[in-house]
Amino acid sequence: MSITWTLWLFFVPLLYSFYRAFLQPAYISWAFHTRRLLRAYPWQVFEEPESGIGKIPGATAGDVWLSFPNPERPGEMLALILKVHIRSMWWRRRLGRGYNAEKTAQAKEVWFAGDPRFAAVIAVPGPRRLYVIHQRPTDKRGFADPGGASPAALERARRAGVRLPDPQSAMQ
Repeated sequence: MSITWTLWLFFVPLLYSFYRAFLQPAYISWAFHTRRLLRAYPWQVFEEPESGIGKIPGATAGDVWLSFPNPERPGEMLALILKVHIRSMWWRRRLGRGYNAEKTAQAKEVWFAGDPRFAAVIAVPGPRRLYVIHQRPTDKRGFADPGGASPAALERARRAGVRLPDPQSAMQ
């Protein structure tokens, strides 16, 4: 028997190691972004927030969305869209229509940390299922729309890592 069988035995773990090595920088940057958001905004608990699939501006037919109150105008609700992504699949199965009551009950209480005008972290009770949601940029350069937010809210969003246009360039 030659040593070739040993190489074949370790071939699959080696391929998986390369796969993880290429994915890990994205996970690390996601973790740091989540951490910045959680340091800037406290957790808020929402019981059964308004949600749905499609039928709001900016959402396609299969996009799931959640609505949260505007921090500066509590009567106004702002929708955050969960675009199709591998990390959003758990949420999509619990907030979408046509799923059994047991699954939808898992997302009955939603923890929210952030500003729905810019970005937020959502979670359910427990140590898992953190998900970062961003408002879609309206600018081609990827900047969020500051749309009527106060200077304090803009500064807080900048501290949380949200890309906003430079205030000096906006004045010119």
